[in-house]
Amino acid sequence: MTENGGVTPLVRLENVNKHFGALHVLKNINLTVSRGEVLVVIGPSGGGKSTLCRAINRLETIDDGKIVFDGQVLPEEGKALARLRSEVGMVFQSFNLFAHKTIRENVTLGPVKVRGVSKDAASKRAMELLERVGIAAQADKYPAQLSGGQQQRVAIARALAMDPKMILFDEPTSALDPEMVQEVLDVMIGLARDGMTMVVVTHEMGFARRAANRVVFMADGQIVEENTPDEFFTNAQTDRARDFLSKILTH
Repeated sequence: MTENGGVTPLVRLENVNKHFGALHVLKNINLTVSRGEVLVVIGPSGGGKSTLCRAINRLETIDDGKIVFDGQVLPEEGKALARLRSEVGMVFQSFNLFAHKTIRENVTLGPVKVRGVSKDAASKRAMELLERVGIAAQADKYPAQLSGGQQQRVAIARALAMDPKMILFDEPTSALDPEMVQEVLDVMIGLARDGMTMVVVTHEMGFARRAANRVVFMADGQIVEENTPDEFFTNAQTDRARDFLSKILTH
């Protein structure tokens, strides 16, 4: 089956539901992500955005429905799931770096252990990626010696080192001091321009406007609205979205 003018989407969610106890956090979610698309998910806290993001690489299991990645239904567990996770990079709110390993070691670990890349090749690639995110000079330092913005850029380099088919970003700047946010967003904008498929959960509306191909607005576990950034920010179709935008864009 093909969509989007004959191209099979990289990710497809069909009638996905998820409960945490009595709380219904994802309600019949239907969504596709095309190859090379930057999909930005915004909305009020507790609306299900992070759960949606984490369900795509099965960090959160789903109760029912189906998630298809690159033509394959998401595996439940085991080697197939590990393989899927190596193809879907993830950048979290907290940087999740190994504190006792250098920056370069943090970036080489996955390719060596999971992909079987030689240490030399992985190290060379790590330096190229650290250069790309602007912190090659910090390669032999430890995470604690870096600023939050630098650590998050290492986390992006680490995700890229696996040559993923897409990267999920779960509020990647929300733990950062304000002056560090832009340096991380700039790296992400560069990735978007290079054609990386990205799903980004964020509160950064400027990033959504600049980098997104499509904005998905979630509230109360549902996709309330989706549109191009221009249309969404200037001409939101639902009261829920207009109310949300009026609260955040006036500050």
